[in-house]
Amino acid sequence: MTDQLSRVFAALADPTRRDMVARLTEADHTVNDLAAPYDVSLQAVSKHLKVLEEAGLVSRTREAQRRPVHLEAEVFDLMTKWIERYRRRAEERFAALDAVLAQMQDDSPNRDQSSTPTTQEGTAS
Repeated sequence: MTDQLSRVFAALADPTRRDMVARLTEADHTVNDLAAPYDVSLQAVSKHLKVLEEAGLVSRTREAQRRPVHLEAEVFDLMTKWIERYRRRAEERFAALDAVLAQMQDDSPNRDQSSTPTTQEGTAS
């Protein structure tokens, strides 16, 4: 698993890391900020951040004594392009299947009999 896309999907497979990424969409956070809602050590949070950093999802900068964690949104473009390519292919296959099913329905010999409403003539209202 050496390509970036594989690292990104592997990093996001963990629910804690997905939650961290979601929180980072709102604002940059320090490690302490990110660790606050979890019942884990700072070391465990740092390990999660290292995985996210190696995948290119986050970066850490230095602002005076702080080292805020920043979400690298460009990585989502890579994921979106990959997903979009396969979504389009799937939609094309479903459209082709819909066309075949519609044609089968049009060619069905029972179509005329079952869709024609029957009425009783001469019934008094």
